[in-house]
Amino acid sequence: MNPLLNVNNTPYNTPRFEEIKEEDYIPAFKIALKKAKKEILDIAESKTNPSFSNVIEALDSSGNELSNIVSIFFNLNTACTSEKMQAIAQEISPLLSEYSSSITLNEKLYHKVENIHLNPPLNLTEEQKTLLNDTWKSFLKGGSGLKGELRNRFKKIKTRLSILSLKFEENLLKETNAFKLNITSSLDLIGLPDSFIQASAETAKEADQEGWTITLHAPSMLPFMKYSEKRNLREKIYKAYASRCNMSNANIIAEIVSLRAELAQLLGYSSYAEYILSDRMAKNSETVNKFLKELLDASHPIALKEKNELEEFAHSKGLKGELQKWDVAYYSNKLKIEKYAIDDEMLKPYFKLENVQRGVFNLATDLYGITFKEIHNIQKYNKDIQTFEVLDENGEFLAILYTDFFPRSNKGGGAWMTEFRDQHFENDKDIRPLVSLVMNFTKPTENKPALLTFNEVTTFLHEFGHSLHGMLSRTHYYSTSGTNVYRDFVELPSQLMENWAFEKEWLDKWASHYKTNKEIPQEYIEKIKKAANFQSGLQCDRQISFGILDMAWHSLKSPFTGNIKELERTAMESTEVYPEVPGCIFSTGFGHIFSGGYAAGYYGYKWAEVLDADAFSLFKEKGVFDKATAFSFRKNILEKGGSEHPQILYLKFRGKEPKIDALLKRSGLIAQ
Repeated sequence: MNPLLNVNNTPYNTPRFEEIKEEDYIPAFKIALKKAKKEILDIAESKTNPSFSNVIEALDSSGNELSNIVSIFFNLNTACTSEKMQAIAQEISPLLSEYSSSITLNEKLYHKVENIHLNPPLNLTEEQKTLLNDTWKSFLKGGSGLKGELRNRFKKIKTRLSILSLKFEENLLKETNAFKLNITSSLDLIGLPDSFIQASAETAKEADQEGWTITLHAPSMLPFMKYSEKRNLREKIYKAYASRCNMSNANIIAEIVSLRAELAQLLGYSSYAEYILSDRMAKNSETVNKFLKELLDASHPIALKEKNELEEFAHSKGLKGELQKWDVAYYSNKLKIEKYAIDDEMLKPYFKLENVQRGVFNLATDLYGITFKEIHNIQKYNKDIQTFEVLDENGEFLAILYTDFFPRSNKGGGAWMTEFRDQHFENDKDIRPLVSLVMNFTKPTENKPALLTFNEVTTFLHEFGHSLHGMLSRTHYYSTSGTNVYRDFVELPSQLMENWAFEKEWLDKWASHYKTNKEIPQEYIEKIKKAANFQSGLQCDRQISFGILDMAWHSLKSPFTGNIKELERTAMESTEVYPEVPGCIFSTGFGHIFSGGYAAGYYGYKWAEVLDADAFSLFKEKGVFDKATAFSFRKNILEKGGSEHPQILYLKFRGKEPKIDALLKRSGLIAQ
């Protein structure tokens, strides 16, 4: 049998990754699509009186097999793609888009949902009320109210957008992989740490090159920009990174934003941002823009001071002329060392990957009582992956966790959490989730284990926070489980976890030197805390600039025919502190909003930071390992998924509305 359609006799019904071949996908998709369409048709054509059970719940559980295949395929298309996989994605995406539209554009089904929404049963739980309301809104936003040619146009737009987003991502991966800076003279290695030099030599060897090879993948590019004394090479790397897909993705962006604007207006919204934000905590563009401006008013004056300080410092170290963007990481690191006597190279020996993983897992044990047991009887899609059985404190099975830590040429950049199966109930049985953590951490070398930077430690915590949202889910429906929440709420669990990276009580538990096993020195921990807000104004400005740019693209009310660079420059002008670099465009590499689901939602990172700063202030007040506070966060946030409005869930946990002051204070943007 096709291994995608057969998970019987596997532990916890986990996917048969090692048996799946590329040629299995299309047949599996077609079989599952046929089955899913029949399930939808049966709901729509049923002569039984429409009810919450036979319509709303039936819709939520329909297409289960298809959803599992979609999760496997598109996750692997990002984590270990190939030209064949990309071709399959281009072939299948229009079919999936057509299937999605066939649900919301089915008039019989629409009228059944409408009837139940207008006359809801009186005994619905809060989760059922949420599911009903969300289902109703999904039909409205899915074009149910459109007639005739407008319906056809809506379907065409949805199909075309699915293809364009895939192509954007493919181009970005291809051009990221295409660049390699091969260094053959040891003189060009001045300033680079020995561990980085060794890793770059191994990268060169893998590519059949002499010397040392630098790539645009984060574990290679970021240390080079931070440590290399060769300004001309830093400039070359920066320009290569910042000009990725300037040509290949420019027309794609123009078409995407134009089609998104048209789609929104077909449904009666003034812009795509208004269309998206109608289902967010922020609710509308006015609220988002006001929020971003409030943050910018607080951060930008400080960012300008920090930039001037950095430039003066760079000049004192011999820089001639203006500080350029390819100088920022290099001189910022030197300034940080001078001010706080702390540096990644000092800390990395204490952040061996295996120790960090143990520390993160044990943090979850301390807070929520859950434990992790590595198991070896589950199939994997790559030899580097580890698999864990996750158990509750009473021994109850909660989830399977996959970890995928290292870069590959066929793997997307960045870090993310995903699921191969969402938690849900099926025939009164709690079906537990299959969760995956995907990173791009510094790889081990022949002589050293994988040693993480402090930023990689916080990245691990961040993505693990998302995984907790999935693993601890206790909802009844697919649509309300785990991370299926408002986009500007989904980052709360992830960003909350980052706070422990700055806590002595947590670092003391696990951070030890990979050679000597000596605990991380207390003075290092103090330095980490003191340096926590180093250049916080500049960092805040940077995140705000991405949110502003996102809103600019998705507030368009007519087809885009202008110049991408000009729109970007105008949008981000209020946040810029460094000279513009000709030929570099950020948007063409902005995968979050053009292929990653954050369109009109990038502000959500800062929005959720307000929530996480406010939430962690309670942990600080009660104790960072306080069981009662952790229990409340688990019961009211992590287990609830999207079963109720996030504002209600947050109030149940915190007891009061969050305020922006907690974030500004934590970031050092206003006085404590």
